[in-house]
Amino acid sequence: QVQLVESGGGLVQAGGSLRLSCAASGRTLSSYALGWFRQALGKERGFVAAITWNGGSTYYADSVKGRFTISRDNAKNTGYLRMNSLKPEDTAVYYCAAGYYSGGRFVSDYVYWGQGTQVTVSS
Repeated sequence: QVQLVESGGGLVQAGGSLRLSCAASGRTLSSYALGWFRQALGKERGFVAAITWNGGSTYYADSVKGRFTISRDNAKNTGYLRMNSLKPEDTAVYYCAAGYYSGGRFVSDYVYWGQGTQVTVSS
């Protein structure tokens, strides 16, 4: 079992950047594929980005492609989501997740979840 804790969220102006971190404890993070999801108020949790266990392949939602970058450092047991050119519509709680299915785009593809970190983008 692995525990995940997100950090790095906050308030940023449109056009700004943030880097979210996902720190893992328990089992080594290299055992899992990682994903980032987000949930805006009143909406369902949706896919943002995913990365394979070794970082060899990455996957993105069309809405963030070219602006967000997912990465991981297995030696540090940490995953990251770099977010550039942020827009007000990126405002949401961001969750990292770990699972066994590489490139999963659905909530059900992941087994372990963090508690989320709020990202608010002002216009």
